[in-house]
Amino acid sequence: MIIDNSFERLISNIDAKCQCSQQETVFPVSLVNEISEVAVKRHSLKLVTVNLQLIILKTVTRIGLVSDTHHFLDESLFEHFKDCDEVWHAGDFGTMDLVDNLTSRLAMLNVSNNIMEQEKRIQGQTRRETLMRGVYGNIDGQDIRKEFPEQLVFMCEDVKVMMRHIGGYPPKYNPETKKEILIHKPQLFISGHSHILKIMYDDKLNCLHMNPGAAGKQGWHNVRTIIRFVIDGAEMKDAEVIELGAR
Repeated sequence: MIIDNSFERLISNIDAKCQCSQQETVFPVSLVNEISEVAVKRHSLKLVTVNLQLIILKTVTRIGLVSDTHHFLDESLFEHFKDCDEVWHAGDFGTMDLVDNLTSRLAMLNVSNNIMEQEKRIQGQTRRETLMRGVYGNIDGQDIRKEFPEQLVFMCEDVKVMMRHIGGYPPKYNPETKKEILIHKPQLFISGHSHILKIMYDDKLNCLHMNPGAAGKQGWHNVRTIIRFVIDGAEMKDAEVIELGAR
């Protein structure tokens, strides 16, 4: 591996790294502060030191989880999700206008002409576009149901995720959800609908359950909430419950 002392080439290599997670790049440990600012905050990379050299590995995915917006999109949500690689919505968007606004605003979060003070010489670069995933909820119309399925099963790094709006929680899943969990055997099950925030582990099914509560203003919840967390390989960690304010 080539050790590169040029900061401009270093930044270029980090940007390229985001497109190919199977490789690794080694830099001098003396540049750890500069690399950390760019690699960790901008590109969700993990830094590992080996034999006094710094290896950059793209191994973490930062997730923003939201549900039950019910026609209302809180402006602070974009600040909380600005560094997320993926945003997942667990249903009850409310309107297609909200979907379009959310999608376009998330894309805009990743565009910057001057992301950091150290990068002034490399203007005009863009970050990876935030990936948006979602399922429809019971209040969502046909326009939203054409864009989003009732259920999603997908891999995020080494974690199998299952998401549906109405699902229940451990051990009180509804019958359809219990059947689907037994079929797909996810490590992470996400639902919404109840407007009750939950993060709990199902020991019998070896599955973590998350419900971010409700981010909208309709319903019986007292506080609007979202969740932010990290998937690192097969590990789910660093979960944060964020309160958006009173309903």
